[in-house]
Amino acid sequence: MAKLKKDEILAAVSEMTVLDLADLVKALEEKFGVSAQPMTVAATAPAGASAEEGAREEQTVFNVVLAAAGDNKIGTIKAVRELVPTLGLQEAKTLVESAPKEVLTSVNKATAEEAKKKLETAGAKVELK
Repeated sequence: MAKLKKDEILAAVSEMTVLDLADLVKALEEKFGVSAQPMTVAATAPAGASAEEGAREEQTVFNVVLAAAGDNKIGTIKAVRELVPTLGLQEAKTLVESAPKEVLTSVNKATAEEAKKKLETAGAKVELK
């Protein structure tokens, strides 16, 4: 196999769709036994703080997961395209049909709630994680 140069690889990646890139990331994760997800380190409670106080801290970063498309798949596809304008029609359709699937990653609470409301209004089942 010919050795590819970095510029050639970057050019090929820049021409890929979002879904193709997601598939590529999964393939790389499987091949090399790694994860593209950022590692999180559990914060330790300050001295004297109880475990209950640490558990009550409010989550500030959310992932919006499309659990199921619901009865109105077309409406759900439209809602997904509004939330992720970089997705084309086919990409949004594929995402909706492959539920459960993450729609938005690492967003604030207000954005996550707004996205959840928009998707649920379209008939989809949504989870915030």
